[in-house]
Amino acid sequence: MAKITYVEHSGAAKTVDVPDGWSLMQAAVANGISGIVGECGGSMACATCHCYVEESRLGDLPPAEAGELEMLDMAAAEVRPTSRLACQIHASPKIDGLVIHMPETQG
Repeated sequence: MAKITYVEHSGAAKTVDVPDGWSLMQAAVANGISGIVGECGGSMACATCHCYVEESRLGDLPPAEAGELEMLDMAAAEVRPTSRLACQIHASPKIDGLVIHMPETQG
């Protein structure tokens, strides 16, 4: 299980325990986190779980695959070098303590 902190665009933060294997999108939706919509349910067919990962922790994640990068091109908010889709990040002990920030909009 990993403790993940979700920071809304407003600055409000919530830390949740995410079971190993769950995507950060699944955990956000299950815990009522504002700013992560997940319209496609995690099938990487939308960009409504766009988030920004702390730059110092990017190396703890597998790199984004081509499909994720293509989907990020459809994101409603600014895409940055730290942009990822929360549906493609899965909880593990390696990402314990990760902080992700939500963009201003998902839609």
